[in-house]
Amino acid sequence: MAKNVGIISAGAWGTAIGKILGEQGHQVTMWDYMPDVVQDINGHHQNSRYLLGIDLPPSVRATGDITEAADGMDYLIISTPSLYVINVIKRLITVPSIMEGKTQIAVLAKGFIPSESGPKFIVESIENYLPGFYQGKVVYISGPSHAEEVSRGKLTGLISACPYGKNAILFRELLNSPTLLVFSSLDIRGVQTAAAVKNVVAIAFGMLDALMELSENFGDNTESLLLAAGLNEIMSLGMAIGATHPQTFTSIAGVGDLDVTCRSHHGRNRRFGREIVQDKKLEPFSDIADLITNIDKIGYLPEGAAAAVHVMSFIEKYRLKLPICSTVFKVLNRELEPLNAVQEMLKSITGLSFIDAQGTV
Repeated sequence: MAKNVGIISAGAWGTAIGKILGEQGHQVTMWDYMPDVVQDINGHHQNSRYLLGIDLPPSVRATGDITEAADGMDYLIISTPSLYVINVIKRLITVPSIMEGKTQIAVLAKGFIPSESGPKFIVESIENYLPGFYQGKVVYISGPSHAEEVSRGKLTGLISACPYGKNAILFRELLNSPTLLVFSSLDIRGVQTAAAVKNVVAIAFGMLDALMELSENFGDNTESLLLAAGLNEIMSLGMAIGATHPQTFTSIAGVGDLDVTCRSHHGRNRRFGREIVQDKKLEPFSDIADLITNIDKIGYLPEGAAAAVHVMSFIEKYRLKLPICSTVFKVLNRELEPLNAVQEMLKSITGLSFIDAQGTV
């Protein structure tokens, strides 16, 4: 049966999901704050700003009115980046169908939300603003899923997570398609941890990837070493902050998403890591706070930058040893140069140094 689905933020990922849903016969209304994006979707059935060359079905339309995209919808999917998601939620809590609890809500954003008591999970932060009947009912959707490939029909797997299993299944059934395989999970904290922290590891991976072109000492084996150690850090943090199923980290939500984020040329965080080395991308910024405040100057959004700050808070709070995440934070905070950072990471992982005392490889 066709459903009415609202999507909040017509970025690449939101648009790709909208395309899949539209092709399945659902009526999709996408909201975006950029008038040119709205006009492009409605006038040309494309989103040239974020998904160039992808045609959208006629059942997908756009609006600049966030209430229009949310009110009366059977399902609402929030794809706004984590840095802006709370501002969006504040605009949605007075929408009539949300006030009445008639709309099922899911979130695609990856990261953590800052608070006075430290970083919080995205879903829990959102539920704190929504009416009470949404407590424990908001669904989190994640997995190895670059929008460019999803929009082109490349077979992809996702996880639909919610402690209230019925809602996880509802979104699983909504999103399932011939090219999108969706699995349900109860481990919403584990899935959210994996989704956020893999972006931090991907920045490290990108730095190593760029340094491979400058050194004979780094290769595919080194990247796999970093990938495996990064997964271990994600799992260690996840279990410390409330993950319920260790298997989450060996599923597509964990190792699957980490692998594609680190290795794919579509990955923004991997790109950011490479450009830190190749283009000295951090030079305009004094520290990580300056970087996050002026993140628009990067030209794209590497969400691992903000996630690195929150992960450091968890490291300090729970006294965890996460050398990859700690080192990425130091690089972004201008405490370490990338070459020294890779040295520090690999020494912490293996107890060996691949770089001599003079800092040459």
